Amino acid sequence: LSMLSTLRSASRAHLSRVPATLRQAAIRSATRRTWRSGEIGAIGRRAFAHWTGASLAPATSEDPAMFCFQCEQTENGTGCTTIGVCGKTPEAAALQDLIVYATRGISEVVAASGKEASPEMNHLVLEALFATLTNVNFDVDALTKYANDLMKARDELRASLPADKAAALNDPATFALLGEDAGSMILQGNTVGVKSRRKTLDQDVLSLQELITYGIKGMAAYAHHAWAVGRQDKVITDTIYKAFAYINQPVEKQSVQELVGLALEVGGSNVRTMEILNEGHKSRFGVPEPTQVSTVPVPGKCILVSGHDINDLEALLRMTEGKGINVYTHGELLPAHAYPLVKKYPHLVGNYGGAWQVQKTEFADFPGPVLVTTNCLIEPRASYRDRLFTTNAVGWEGIRHVTNHDFAPIIEAALEAEGFDEDDVEEIKSETKEHYTMTGFGHDAVLGVADKIIGAIDAGALRHIFLVGGCDGSEGERSYYTDFAMQAPRDTAILTLGCGKYRFNKRFEEMGFLGDSGIPRMLDMGQCNDAYSAVRVALALAEHYKTDVNQLPLSLVISWFEQKAVAVFLSLLHLGVQNIRLGPTLPAFVSPNVLNVIVDNFNVSPLAADAKTDLEAILGPGFASAE
Repeated sequence: LSMLSTLRSASRAHLSRVPATLRQAAIRSATRRTWRSGEIGAIGRRAFAHWTGASLAPATSEDPAMFCFQCEQTENGTGCTTIGVCGKTPEAAALQDLIVYATRGISEVVAASGKEASPEMNHLVLEALFATLTNVNFDVDALTKYANDLMKARDELRASLPADKAAALNDPATFALLGEDAGSMILQGNTVGVKSRRKTLDQDVLSLQELITYGIKGMAAYAHHAWAVGRQDKVITDTIYKAFAYINQPVEKQSVQELVGLALEVGGSNVRTMEILNEGHKSRFGVPEPTQVSTVPVPGKCILVSGHDINDLEALLRMTEGKGINVYTHGELLPAHAYPLVKKYPHLVGNYGGAWQVQKTEFADFPGPVLVTTNCLIEPRASYRDRLFTTNAVGWEGIRHVTNHDFAPIIEAALEAEGFDEDDVEEIKSETKEHYTMTGFGHDAVLGVADKIIGAIDAGALRHIFLVGGCDGSEGERSYYTDFAMQAPRDTAILTLGCGKYRFNKRFEEMGFLGDSGIPRMLDMGQCNDAYSAVRVALALAEHYKTDVNQLPLSLVISWFEQKAVAVFLSLLHLGVQNIRLGPTLPAFVSPNVLNVIVDNFNVSPLAADAKTDLEAILGPGFASAE
């Protein structure tokens, strides 16, 4: 609170000059420590209000500082109201809500114009929506700029509309900013986001609107990845504009049936998004192939690259050639090792660490700079803040942000850092039983041995195929996925993708192979967007057996966390996939009635209390556990 009080004399017009670290610490102090209990002193309230433009009244259960329930880890399974479990502050939450609202406005104006949006506008929309995903951007300045850019783009396009069409627009397409400064936008964001809408909208309508919105966010992130490798498709932005224009209508013009249809349409467009991303990756980097990846470092200078963006990784590899710097992947970039034009670089030496949620320990222990290319980023510790870098839509106040592949500061930091020495390597070796994993089992590789897989199924050597993957997270309940994969019988195969694979992918040798087929029981298909590969394999098997996917000896056991997973989930529903087991908890934004619709039509179910129970339900009692 004393830090907050130092801001009292600063005019809101000069807030951008307050050091980012002080501003971040101040807001964190107010929200995390004091507002969590619903109490805040008068001085702190006034300082906070003067800075943000928020009400002087303390946060209450009726009027919380924020409201966000877009991810799986949301507080108490209902919603974050004082500060996000992810570290998102009320100011960031309000700005992100304003970004979505402005994007909804652009969508309606584009729809009213009857013309295609410019590539520049499409890219802005995709990147700005990407910035609102869980664990992507927490930087007030960056979020403020996105909001301003969106509003300027909206207003320029709206000015070209005939008067009658302009007059028929709804509020997201016509509202004016209170001001272009962060404080004004935060105040306004609190009036247009889910925090306020949940007070007035029908619970089921709100649930479906948010399901569509979060699916669009996930699809926008994938589309942004595809854009980076030269792939676009107007069906993606057309779907975004159509869906948001519909949501903008007065609620009496919206129906549950049409909203459900829009949600499935978003899922269909996301299938196309994942397809063009798959095409873009293969076109630029080659067709992924089964590849052994070391999980033990080697002595020398080093850089760690986290996130999803293979294009950034490859650019960094080019820039570090011959400089004596080893490059490691982290998290969702593990599958990059399978692409021929990426793994050709000899200084791409391995994969370090696990999934995103353990980065505070892993980044602290890594003896070199870290580049975060996409989600997931969590609040950095002081021990590595000065060697952490972000790019693309990712941001945290006070962390260096690089653009246009200007990786020179990262290379300089790597050369100045200690790097791994022999003792580090030996210590890590001694802590792990297995020193490698494998990746690269996309649909091209798997379908390349389809005859062996079909032969194993027909001979009874392959009883069942499980897709166990998706997002990882920090909850202890997620050990279910480890138990499921390790208890599955030896005559079953585990397809996996996303960062959920880290629950068991470092036990590759332990999981073994399917009989004498030479096919590993664990097949890492790639990143979360490579759900497309899983779909391709399932459809090919269904075609061979002249049946549909739901009749195959195939079960999906999915872990979700953020909005990309929502987009993939909607894609599976669009394709008619049923009997999905989803966890570790069900989405807080899905109302009971909407959940009933999903369950009744697609037989989606929550995870059982333990993996054995679900294995028995799928395979029958006495399923002969692998353990």
